[in-house]
Amino acid sequence: MTPIRIRIGRGGKGRLSARILVSQLAILALTGLIGFVLFAFAQRSALDRTYEERAVAIAKTTAADPQIRRAMQDDGGGAVVQAVAERIRQSSGASYVVVIDLNGIRHSHPIPRLIGSPVTEPVVARDGRPHVGTDQGATGRSANGRVPLYGPTGELVGEVSVGIPENDVLGELWRELPTFALYTAIATAIGSVAAFLLAGRLKRTTFGLELEEIAGLLQDREAMLHGIREGVIAFNPDGRISVVNDEARRLLGLRTALGSTLDQVLPDGRLRRALDGTVTGTDISVLTDEHCLVVNRMPVTLHGRELGAVVTVRDRTELVGLLRELDSVRGLTDALRAQQHEFTNRMHTLAGLLDIGAYDDAYEVAVESAGAGQALTESVRKRIGNPLMVGLVVAKTTVAAERGVWVELDTGSALGEDPPHLPRLLTIVGNLLDNAIDAAADGPPPAGGRAVRLTLTEDEQATTVRVADTGPGVPPGARDSIFEDGWSTRPDRGTARRGLGLALVHRLVSRHGGTITVSEGPGAVFTVRLPLPDPVTTGGRKTLSVGGGDR
Repeated sequence: MTPIRIRIGRGGKGRLSARILVSQLAILALTGLIGFVLFAFAQRSALDRTYEERAVAIAKTTAADPQIRRAMQDDGGGAVVQAVAERIRQSSGASYVVVIDLNGIRHSHPIPRLIGSPVTEPVVARDGRPHVGTDQGATGRSANGRVPLYGPTGELVGEVSVGIPENDVLGELWRELPTFALYTAIATAIGSVAAFLLAGRLKRTTFGLELEEIAGLLQDREAMLHGIREGVIAFNPDGRISVVNDEARRLLGLRTALGSTLDQVLPDGRLRRALDGTVTGTDISVLTDEHCLVVNRMPVTLHGRELGAVVTVRDRTELVGLLRELDSVRGLTDALRAQQHEFTNRMHTLAGLLDIGAYDDAYEVAVESAGAGQALTESVRKRIGNPLMVGLVVAKTTVAAERGVWVELDTGSALGEDPPHLPRLLTIVGNLLDNAIDAAADGPPPAGGRAVRLTLTEDEQATTVRVADTGPGVPPGARDSIFEDGWSTRPDRGTARRGLGLALVHRLVSRHGGTITVSEGPGAVFTVRLPLPDPVTTGGRKTLSVGGGDR
């Protein structure tokens, strides 16, 4: 079967991938900028802490100087404190080194005129611990560190406050930011490449369709799948059901099927093998308990890529029944036409005898012609009490006779007026007789002539149907295959499709707990045994009536 090749228009090619790429680049740029700003603030805080700790270290060095300690304890300060503090400030690069007594009076300062003036904030080193922070002093904004100042005797005499210019912190920050900016640019570039590749992959996955087109296709698909009167099932490359419409659920009896494999939702059989592609061909006929289905499976490819398969399921139950009835009517018409021809010949014979005055011979011909059909009917009625079964056997016998086949009802047959399983018996007997008549008529004539023998018996446990013919029989090794849907050794006849009769018989027999056996070799013999039905009815389930010839 030719695979389905999907061709999709490329209207608006590249727009979806371009939109995705631009969006991703904008997101990357925005996140990179946010990250850069956050890093700048974080780095600024880290540098502030570093420079505050450096200011504390300078303050501790100043507070440990013996000249400053002695001068602050002995005479409360003096020129030596200013000299030492300035030397330390210049060597350390601090913006100021201020020595303060417990009264808050400055004893050193880079601005000499401020020496001797009080500070505006309290002396915080009274608690004996270092303190850090940011100071907006006379020399500008600085990272500040304060430590207590002790005299030689260990007495607290003041504090040392050291500041490092804010410009140094900002300078260090600006020196580090380019490195981080480089990292951000590299990350953005890598993200851009990844975004470009992802956009290309999305473009290939969506076959170049825009988002609006994808949404429209989905709406159209749902409307189409659930609106058509044909079952549709789609399978992905893994064999899982990806699409199933309402008609397919009804015909196949599926419920929750999406994402499942066929062996999870259907029992093993011809139906499952037709759906999964094990049984190949077109218009594969499959019988279920309620339907006669036609199944077609087609692989789907797109741009050389296997996408799975699509299976269509059509319900031909009513059509097959009508075709079988039409075929039966045609057969009956042919039989009536042949009988008319035979009757015309008899009438011509009778008329000729009357013309020549052979009245006794004419009388015998007339009596023989009138009683032939009645004798057949009476012989069947002696063994079968049900009128429907009598009519079926007589009709099949008449049709078979026109094809040169003699249908004989076994003398041991016995069937009452109301046999159990009557509707199913009519279907089983009709299909088996049609099959046997076809086999006997098409085979080479045996020495005793073409014949079919029918046996119908019933007892307290079951009803038995036995049909034997003189045809070629079942081919060797085909005993298990003849009951599958569509199995036949002959082509279709007229409007009727072969390969359904025996499958229907087997399904009816199996559904009601019966057995069916068949012999191999010349002269097939089919034996069906149906147990008595339960007192509770089967609920009036519809039975598909399909006639004739499967072998």
